[in-house]
Amino acid sequence: MWLQGQRKARRTQDGGPAVAFFHPYCNAGGGGERVLWCSLRTLMRRYPDVSFVVYTGDQGVTGEQILDGARRRFNITLPRPVTFIFLRHRVLVEASSYPHFTLLGQSAGSMFLGWEALTSFVPDLYVDSMGYAFTLPIFRYLGGCKVASYVHYPTVSTDMLSVVRERNLRFNNADFISRNPVLSAVKVMYYCCFALLYGLAGSCSDVIMVNSTWTLGHILALWRSPNRTSVVYPPCDVRAFLDVPLEEEDEEDCYSIVSVGQFRPEKDHRLQIKAFRTLLDRKGEGPGGRESLRLVLIGGCRNQEDEDRVLMLRGLCQELGVADRVDFKLNVPFEELKRELVDATIGLHTMWNEHFGIGVVECMAAGTIVLAHKSGGPKLDIVVPYEGGQTGFLADSEDSYATAMETILALSPAARLEIRRNARRSVERFSDQEFEASFQAATESLMSRLERAV
Repeated sequence: MWLQGQRKARRTQDGGPAVAFFHPYCNAGGGGERVLWCSLRTLMRRYPDVSFVVYTGDQGVTGEQILDGARRRFNITLPRPVTFIFLRHRVLVEASSYPHFTLLGQSAGSMFLGWEALTSFVPDLYVDSMGYAFTLPIFRYLGGCKVASYVHYPTVSTDMLSVVRERNLRFNNADFISRNPVLSAVKVMYYCCFALLYGLAGSCSDVIMVNSTWTLGHILALWRSPNRTSVVYPPCDVRAFLDVPLEEEDEEDCYSIVSVGQFRPEKDHRLQIKAFRTLLDRKGEGPGGRESLRLVLIGGCRNQEDEDRVLMLRGLCQELGVADRVDFKLNVPFEELKRELVDATIGLHTMWNEHFGIGVVECMAAGTIVLAHKSGGPKLDIVVPYEGGQTGFLADSEDSYATAMETILALSPAARLEIRRNARRSVERFSDQEFEASFQAATESLMSRLERAV
């Protein structure tokens, strides 16, 4: 009653409804942040009488600096002002705060962070744009808000269960667990119980948007709300690359292999570096060998944990003897990102079960030949044939990545040009304009109700 009284008082004072986005890492510079800013821009243009709020956990920056970062990184400028609510307890959702039972700890922490957000500002419509499903019941049942969610990646999935059941070692399945059948069985039970709670929390959402066919399958299985769920492909700035003509390459002295993705563990930059080392070993010295190849890792760092990971990756490069052929470029502005992609021969992606893959789409739009992981969104939605023509390559191991890179580099300039043209034509379905139309259609019912309630 107190919270809903706050909302009524605020509406009386402001004279209109408010939509709030929950995005604790809105200054991170990744694909999820592009979805946030494009969503805000879409709704601002369509609903001029609605005010907008972003709950963020970023500290040490101002709202103006966050917006300036969005303009530089994504080439996005909002048509109207947005209010930022700065949350003080983002550490509650940091993975590093929970060495064990990380999923449960982060989810419980998100509920407390959501409570801080709700008591700071009570909106009419709450949108979780980062995947914190356990905040949805907080806003729906305590705040009396309408709630919507944009799901980039299910917090738990059947694929994660299979990794534990099969006792595979991955970033989210520690070695001491994968080697122990009892601990693996306990973790499977933990995941199953968590999946039940996750489904109950997610089903609170009035509107559910997912970013890919892969995510759709998991969310339908877990949240069981097919009538409220739709695929809204994330916005990719393909138009920014279309002014670059696709021409047959000259034979080059140096080939650039570029990776675009935040420095998170699941992006598996280690695999990229190891596969690149294998490629260099196969190419050897001399003309067209080691000195003709360069790996460029471009990405954003969300926090100190990500920065420490970059230091570890630099150390791996030194250990493997490839430090002189690998460049790290952190938090680069959009124009520099565009320049690197346009100059690259290969766009590299190695995340297992990537929910979508905005970086993959950007590479294809820029005219770079994509080599992506044979799973998730890249396999199901992006690197698929276009009008019968090849749009890129897929791989799933250190050896297969090195082999695919060899194959791409061995193609004639004319053969590479054909693949690049197919890829560029295919990604127009992931444009900002397509996203705006789909996002607006998905949220129309909720936004119309807000307008009628004025």
